[in-house]
Amino acid sequence: MIDIHCHILPGLDDGAKSVTESIMMANEAAKQGITKIVATPHHNNESFMNYGTDITGAVDYLNGQLQKENIPVEILEGQETRVYGDMLEDLKNGQVIAINKESDYVFVELPTYQVPKYTTQLLFDMQIAGYKPVIVHPERNHELQDDPDKLYRIVKNGALTQITAASLLGFAGKKFQRFANQMIESNLTHFIASDAHNVKKRGFFMREASRYLKKHYGNTTEYTFMENSELMIIGQTVHQEPPERIITKKKWGVFNK
Repeated sequence: MIDIHCHILPGLDDGAKSVTESIMMANEAAKQGITKIVATPHHNNESFMNYGTDITGAVDYLNGQLQKENIPVEILEGQETRVYGDMLEDLKNGQVIAINKESDYVFVELPTYQVPKYTTQLLFDMQIAGYKPVIVHPERNHELQDDPDKLYRIVKNGALTQITAASLLGFAGKKFQRFANQMIESNLTHFIASDAHNVKKRGFFMREASRYLKKHYGNTTEYTFMENSELMIIGQTVHQEPPERIITKKKWGVFNK
């Protein structure tokens, strides 16, 4: 299993505070069946700045520590970048990096309460430049919750999305869980990841999320989400079905089956 979104690098953001915590997280990931983790420290989110070259060095260091501890988990380069106007320019100069550096998938984080007006144009420009933007945890964005048709248009125009395991399982609240399920039902999301920050309150829950997908949506959906993460890190085209609009008044299917 591959976890494409995790704050495991020590001392870079609000994730692991030390190498000891990073090792604890890697041990827990291994127990979950995770063999590869994309380290995605926050960048340009008003609290943390983590440039591409800094992330590369931190990943190399942590991989060395995990090898010494004989932990069978490999760390890959990534970044969770808060959307901003010059993001494409910084992708070209290396301050912003793609997932696993060799792929063309780029994580884009939206502010919690809004979708900036320039987002549509930026996502379009990124695609024209050859990148594949992935909106991370859109189920937590208040504007998209209130107006899911905006999410539909974003996906219809070519962007991808990643939901969080804890959201799908209801650990982040029923509202997030409901929206995450609606996104799955409407083909508006393509990846699931942990967004783990530690081994306590914000853990991995990937094994539990995989079981949830299988129980509520079947083997094919579970397999598709897992395979899409593998395809992402090697830069291949992921599986996606035509997106549909979320009909907000319809009953939430998961609890009516």
